[in-house]
Amino acid sequence: VGFTVTTIRDVTPIPHNGCRPPKKRRV
Repeated sequence: VGFTVTTIRDVTPIPHNGCRPPKKRRV
């Protein structure tokens, strides 16, 4: 149960916040 919560929390915040930073840096 600990591995599933760590993988989903580490994979959701990274792709969502990692794909949007490039647009904020251009502005």
